[in-house]
Amino acid sequence: MSASTTDLKHLQGNGFRARVQRFGGHLAGMIMPNIGAFIAWGLITALFTPKGWLPNAKLAGLVEPMISILLPVLIGYTGGKLVHGQRGAVVGAIATMGVAVGADVPMFLGAMVMGPLAAFVLKGFDKLVEGKIKSGFEMLVNNFSSGIIGGAMALLGLVGIGPIVQALSNAAGDAVDFLVDHSLLPLVSIIVEPAKALFLNNAINHGVLSPLGVDQAADSGQSLLFMIETNPGPGLGILIAVFLFGPRRLRPTVPGAMIIHFLGGIHEIYFPYLLMKPRLILAAIAGGMAGVGTAMITNSGLISAPAPGSIFAYMAVTPRGGHLSVLLSIVIATAVAFVVAAALLKFGKGADADEEPAADQPDTTTGIDAGDLRVLHVACDAGMGSSVMLASQMRARLEPYGVAVEHVSIADLPSDARVVLTHADLAERARNAVPDAVVIEFRMFLGDPVFDRVEDAIKNKERISG
Repeated sequence: MSASTTDLKHLQGNGFRARVQRFGGHLAGMIMPNIGAFIAWGLITALFTPKGWLPNAKLAGLVEPMISILLPVLIGYTGGKLVHGQRGAVVGAIATMGVAVGADVPMFLGAMVMGPLAAFVLKGFDKLVEGKIKSGFEMLVNNFSSGIIGGAMALLGLVGIGPIVQALSNAAGDAVDFLVDHSLLPLVSIIVEPAKALFLNNAINHGVLSPLGVDQAADSGQSLLFMIETNPGPGLGILIAVFLFGPRRLRPTVPGAMIIHFLGGIHEIYFPYLLMKPRLILAAIAGGMAGVGTAMITNSGLISAPAPGSIFAYMAVTPRGGHLSVLLSIVIATAVAFVVAAALLKFGKGADADEEPAADQPDTTTGIDAGDLRVLHVACDAGMGSSVMLASQMRARLEPYGVAVEHVSIADLPSDARVVLTHADLAERARNAVPDAVVIEFRMFLGDPVFDRVEDAIKNKERISG
């Protein structure tokens, strides 16, 4: 086993990484459920603003209220709900209005702060009065506590937290402008691409880059920041190289991965190939830098975040007249990633010489009886991409045996989950979320033998182990 592989496995087992993933998951969890609203804003902007395809002053009047009020309030609502359910969602939305009103920039960062914070305060109050409210006064106390706490947090946001968050937002924007002005933005790929491979892609894109990108797009009509993490080129180039020069046992799974990655926009599909051959992360970095550099030279950008990162989503949120330059950025990123990956794979020479030994079979003395299983949970970081795809595959396999399959984010795993199927790099988080469940790890989204093992165990009513 190579030193790089050993180091990567040590990193995968690091509790600090799991905590970073968890924090990033919370950030992405406030944005991902609202992506449809971001896309709606982007399409309205692309169509009806003066530089759009169908300029219309009246319809373009939706653009400013959506970005300044609707989107931050949705984020605050979702953040509050993550902390304290529906009551938390309501006070989170109220509190977000405080930072949104009067701000000079879209208050996405402020919403990420105020929504969960207001819900946390309300949650503390509810615990404080739990069991102490006289019968018949529950509704009165609940409604007025929400109103009072929500209103107070809105005022605090307006006069106290809002200006601080706006200063932080301005500082982050200035940092991005510095990188752009000094042609250093491609260097961001040195951080972004390895972090993506460790399943921090949603946190980076939806928690950091997209909020900054929306602010830029509101001013200039487009933003390059939407293209840094989402460019499908690096992943496509690596998959092509693996198909031509990678280990022979992996090659049959690659064509399907290409389609899912490039057309479907589920980029997690290529992460396992990087993790199995960690040196390929250099190809991802090179491709990412080439794509960002090309976008800078051609003044490319998108109107909104392409979600998922499909070529179709890219084209849908590309501003009028920008399609050629955006496609060029993807093509060059693909080509550079392919060339570097092919060289790192030695153009197929000794492709199977450094294969790692097969993993040991799990200890079957632990687990649950398949006959007792009614629901299999497939979990990923956000619960909206790779888990949906894999759940569809497993549903078709397990339906004949009366086992339902549900997809979910790790943060939303139900406490009564019995068996959880998740990628090996997310397994630690899953075990922390549901310590009583059997967590089954897989490494490849397509063709992993673990899927056959799970199906055989359920079919034969054997013991299912992690």
